[in-house]
Amino acid sequence: MPLLGLLLALVIGVSLGLLGGGGSVLTVPIFHYVLGYDVKPSIAMSLAVVGVTSAAGALGRLRSGELNGRAVLTFAPVAMLGTFLGARLALLVPSAAQLVLFAVVMLAASFFMWRGRPADAAPASKPHPLLVALIGGAVGVLTGLVGVGGGFLIVPALVLLLGVPVKEAVGTSLGVIALNSASGFAGYWGKVDVDLRMMAAFTAIAIVGVFLGIRLARRVQPGHLRQGFAVLLVVVGVAILLKSISGQP
Repeated sequence: MPLLGLLLALVIGVSLGLLGGGGSVLTVPIFHYVLGYDVKPSIAMSLAVVGVTSAAGALGRLRSGELNGRAVLTFAPVAMLGTFLGARLALLVPSAAQLVLFAVVMLAASFFMWRGRPADAAPASKPHPLLVALIGGAVGVLTGLVGVGGGFLIVPALVLLLGVPVKEAVGTSLGVIALNSASGFAGYWGKVDVDLRMMAAFTAIAIVGVFLGIRLARRVQPGHLRQGFAVLLVVVGVAILLKSISGQP
């Protein structure tokens, strides 16, 4: 693996541990543009990396009491179904269209990251199960289609719909992302060629980054880092959008 790939894997892990998401959206462009894999294998490998790395982060948060198991069980099942269906749908979508959608998702993620996390708040009333299912399914389909973890959408949904405190929502989001990503990877498995050796090495380094990020989260205020990541996502998202529109691979 090129040295740059190793460093970027560490950055993705740190962002997941520190912010509960955000950096994972960079995994697909790293596999595609930096490491040279085709779009669909890049998305499949991204799901595996983000899933295993998020699971490691979720375990770390669970030990510190920052993961709400009930919220995971409420939100994850329908999201996992959506992710699997999104992955199967992605096999029918042209790669260029996936990259355009991915760039749009990156720009949306940058907006949510810049704005910051929602404040702790209990839902005004018990959310309708159909609303939870619709949002979970939509996040899942998006995850399967473009390979993003969706933490920038899951955290607000957990806080505003289920009344999960923000500190718990970040850890809970990692648990949901891990399950979603596993479901999405299953949807791609056997349909695209993946480089298991590269995927394993990238994942191992990202996991190291997750635990570094969890330690940093207890010592630093992540606000400025989150906004810095938001700017980076805008730059990368616009670059991918321009390359895709111009017909460049």
